[in-house]
Amino acid sequence: MWLKLSTLLLLPILFVQGNKVRKNTPRLLEPKGEREGGIGQGKPLSLLILGDSAAAGVGVENQKDALSGAIIQELQNEFSLQWKLHAKTGDTTRQVFHALQHLEERKYDVIVTSIGVNDVTKLTSAKSWIQQQKQLFEHIQKRFQPKLIIVSGVPPMQHFPALPNPLAWLFGQYAEQMNQKL
Repeated sequence: MWLKLSTLLLLPILFVQGNKVRKNTPRLLEPKGEREGGIGQGKPLSLLILGDSAAAGVGVENQKDALSGAIIQELQNEFSLQWKLHAKTGDTTRQVFHALQHLEERKYDVIVTSIGVNDVTKLTSAKSWIQQQKQLFEHIQKRFQPKLIIVSGVPPMQHFPALPNPLAWLFGQYAEQMNQKL
């Protein structure tokens, strides 16, 4: 309740700050590199990585240095890994859910999700976000039948250097509430 009230009271300031951040913050590209493949030797393991810019690897130059690259690096010596990265900058939980409709239906052993920053920037409530996450995970279970789903939390957005206060503080509060519900 207090977060809704804070949001309403700060709305004029948030609007100005949000526009300024959008205007002045450079848009980083998704890195170059493979978004699916096979590598390694050992027991077979299939992996699907889903999400937003964090999953897509924004901030690094090559996928080898991104989330997918780090996971592959850790697993390739023990597993014959078949992997796929399906992530897009700017996607919310709802958009990731809709994007899954275009993926080939197949089994994955492990699915990793990294979603939430864009839900925060859209001021999605933790309650609504959790409902969307549950819907997403139900769909993932039904469509891909993973043995394991790994969910990353929403990063502490109050520490994002491009965000001024009170925008950073408010986004941090939204992220914290989402993580508590997760």
